Amino acid sequence: MSDTPAASVMDAIVSLCKRRGFIYPASEIYGGIRGFWDYGPLGVLLKNNIRDDWWRNMVECPPIGPDGQPVEIVGLDSAIIQHPKVWHASGHVDSFNDPMVDDRETKGRYRADHVKVLVPRDGQGNSFAFVEDREAAEKKIKRDARRNPTDYDEVILTTLPPEAYARVVGPDTRTPGTLTEPRAFSLMLDTYPGPIRDEDNKTYLRPETAQGIFLQFKNVVDTTRVKVPFGIAQVGKSFRNEVTPRNFIFRSREFEQMELEFFCPPDDALMWYEFWRAQRMAWWQSLGIDPSHLCYRDHDADELAFYSKATVDIEYKYPFTAPGFGELEGIAHRGDYDLSQHAKHSGQKLDYFDQDLQLRLKEQGTSAEEIKTRSRYVPNVIEPSSGLTRGVLVLLCEAYRRDESRPSGEYLAFKPSLAPVKVGIFPLVNKEGMPEIASKLYMDLRQKYTCEFDAKQSIGKRYARMDEIGTPYCVTIDGDTLKDQTVTVRDRDSATQQRINIDQVGSYLNERLSG
Repeated sequence: MSDTPAASVMDAIVSLCKRRGFIYPASEIYGGIRGFWDYGPLGVLLKNNIRDDWWRNMVECPPIGPDGQPVEIVGLDSAIIQHPKVWHASGHVDSFNDPMVDDRETKGRYRADHVKVLVPRDGQGNSFAFVEDREAAEKKIKRDARRNPTDYDEVILTTLPPEAYARVVGPDTRTPGTLTEPRAFSLMLDTYPGPIRDEDNKTYLRPETAQGIFLQFKNVVDTTRVKVPFGIAQVGKSFRNEVTPRNFIFRSREFEQMELEFFCPPDDALMWYEFWRAQRMAWWQSLGIDPSHLCYRDHDADELAFYSKATVDIEYKYPFTAPGFGELEGIAHRGDYDLSQHAKHSGQKLDYFDQDLQLRLKEQGTSAEEIKTRSRYVPNVIEPSSGLTRGVLVLLCEAYRRDESRPSGEYLAFKPSLAPVKVGIFPLVNKEGMPEIASKLYMDLRQKYTCEFDAKQSIGKRYARMDEIGTPYCVTIDGDTLKDQTVTVRDRDSATQQRINIDQVGSYLNERLSG
């Protein structure tokens, strides 16, 4: 990540993403729509590479468990729209909301629990609100009144008594008293499948992929050979009616999640919670993220859902949170809440008979009554839940570099195996037989790697483009290739070049792109 100021870094990343086809504003030709983004040709490749790595490490080749054997995990792709009773059972309809506050003057809208306020310690004069930029609030203080910012305490807006709102100057105005009192704002996006649009036919776009997994727990157990403990993994779109989408794709209204619901015996739940806590941090680091840019943040007791035994966030040092961190993934010990709620509301049994546990208890001489009680239970759930689209943002932030000595002053240093394009193949000039040799090499390599063949512009401009899209290697066919069958291979990170035989290009790339 670059050492330049955070705002400049984010502006540069957003600009690069648009210019090179990673991410575009949705519906841009109509002025855009806030909180929605389209992933361009390179953005799709990057996102799919992250998704595929997650799927490979969670489902196709899951980690080794505490017993030395691979953890058992299967996949699922559940519907985005589920029966509306699902969201009543899960608690989303009643409790999935944020406190919202409006500014009557500017028509701005904010998450009330995200608005911070500088309150004078002596209780006199106005308070000054800000969402992210404290410096702007302090400038307002200096303009307004002859006060030193050190005479103020910082509090969250929702902690102020209602009568104090009359003296609060909002984030985007200079007039006190323009903010409304907070009110609940539903994060659920609703829709009406079928021909009739009334309350009886209203349902919701899912705010998370998890509930579809819980609904299919019994079907998965009955139709496959899985046994508790096991997991069900899913990647898919979710939707949240965010009050204030912000920070590029960090907080948006349509996003993709990578979620695992891991079902385990109640007695082993804490062990599995610790297991997944460690596994998920290790996976993010395996993507090439600097460990110093990642941290754990355990939820305080007052943050936990009433049914949760423990929750930890894996956080990343984004440019817009630095020197602090922001959420990347949550690992939650959800107890038996989800399956119990759906069993209660659907009238279906979602418990599990643990035959292996029954046999172990018999061997231990446990009483028949205790065996009966303990061998049938509602599994506990450990939930590692991460944002795929947020992972794209993290890799972009982590990979961004400034280097004025290069053909382009910036480049993306992705881990080679995750780069959208792995190899650029260039004839030095578009004549003298070089394009034909380059084309043949391209046709060979494209069978295994995402490659680009480019014969246009100067070689420096082609290198610059490859740097900006994060391509780790470029192979150039030149005049010497015609003489001795050697090519120039350029390394993105070091910008160094070396000559190798054209027949060695495949093994050269395989060695460097396999991990």
